[in-house]
This record gives sequence, structure tokens and C-alpha cells, in this order.
Amino acid sequence: MTDVPVCPAGTRMPADAAGGVLPEGLTEDEAEELRSDLLKVEEEILTLRQVLGAKERHAAELKRKLGQTPLNQLKLNLSKSLHEVQMSNAYKKTQETLSTAGQKTTAALSTMGTAITRKLGDMRNSATFKSFEERVANLKPRVSTDEGANGSQNLHSPDNKSQDSAPF
Repeated sequence: MTDVPVCPAGTRMPADAAGGVLPEGLTEDEAEELRSDLLKVEEEILTLRQVLGAKERHAAELKRKLGQTPLNQLKLNLSKSLHEVQMSNAYKKTQETLSTAGQKTTAALSTMGTAITRKLGDMRNSATFKSFEERVANLKPRVSTDEGANGSQNLHSPDNKSQDSAPF
């Protein structure tokens, strides 16, 4: 394609017409006939491009009159494509697989939650937890009693400035 020069009119000129040598076995008359055919074909291509351009403009005008904007066309094409994807076997198989996986995950998490709840219940009813719970319950009245007697002197409060001058 790069060795074919372009005429000022926009049509391509064969290499032999641009000063090249004719291929072997090709007479001057045959070359002239081929050049003529080439010019006709290129003119037809140009005409077809012009006709296609006119048809595309006409189609765009009709769509505009019908209210079919490019955005509406895009939405329609996307909806159609999405529907086609959803109807495909691959999509259906993937959907079924993910649904099954979701159901199994839900069941596993539910079982795990039940087991944790049961274990925490067992732990709360254990002797160790009961003993710890009693100690914490007994500690609260002692802290309240100590605070009233001498503990409040050591607590930080807006009225009682700490000897520590740290800002925190």
C-alpha cells in the first residue's frame, strides 16, 4: 500500500503508472485495462462511501424524530446485552453455584453461632466463672466503701489538683 502513490483527485495510481516497470507477462494493453478497472472500482467505492454516509445521516435524522437519542439507544443496547448474558448457560450455572455456596455459608455460620452460644452458656455456668462473678460482685461494695473513707483523696477531680503537672 505504501508503494502506491495517490493522485491529486484522491484515487490511487498503480506503481507502473507512476513510472514503475510492468510485471513480467503483462502487456501494455493489459496494464491499461487493469488501470481502467481499478479506477472504476475506486470510483464505485467512493460512491458507496458517499451513499453510506447519506444513509447514516438519514437514519440519524429519523431516530431523532422518533426520540431515539444516543443515550436511549445505549440504554436499550445495554438492557438487551444484560438480558442475553442472564439467559446464557454460563450465567445460570454461575448463579446456581453462588446460590448454593451462599446457602452452605449461611448454614455453616448459623451452626458456628449456635456452637459459640452454647459454649458461652456452658462457660457462664462453670464453677470458675461463678467464682469470678462472685469476686467481682463482692469487690464493688468494697470499692464504694473505701472511696468514702479515704479513697476520694487520691482521685483526680477538677477540685482536687494532681501533684503531677502532666497535661494528660
